[in-house]
Amino acid sequence: MSKTMRIQSVVGSLGRTIIARLLPGTDMLEGIEETCRQHGVKNGVILCAIGSLSQATFTYPISDASAKVGIVYCDPIVVPGPVEFYGGQGIICQSEQDEYLIHFHASASDESAKVFGGHFLVGNTILATLDLIISEVQDVKMLRLFDEETGFVQFSPER
Repeated sequence: MSKTMRIQSVVGSLGRTIIARLLPGTDMLEGIEETCRQHGVKNGVILCAIGSLSQATFTYPISDASAKVGIVYCDPIVVPGPVEFYGGQGIICQSEQDEYLIHFHASASDESAKVFGGHFLVGNTILATLDLIISEVQDVKMLRLFDEETGFVQFSPER
């Protein structure tokens, strides 16, 4: 029995590594974006992000038989803090208009140590710190574009 393989890929290379600390009161995703802007990183990977948040705002997929691929994303979930941010990783992409579109997933826990995770959104304010390591990706364009097949904005690596 043959399996269908559908892959979109290009070859790039890793460039500079940016080491940063986002300070209390900074929105996590906006702070990551500003760090990239300050260092001229347009495409990259978030290798490590750990710290604490005053609250967590995220979403995750839920079943929906009427959707193209059988899922939609739930309304944003807000977990009040303090939140221990165990770790996150993501990709730093651009839109067709050269705006930052960061796709970031992470796990964290509330003050009772209940663990949760998903696709983190704007609305996650740093409590004490967010320690961050970003690696720049060169020689490719990492876009996030609307995908007709899935009905979602998806990663699109291009030459």
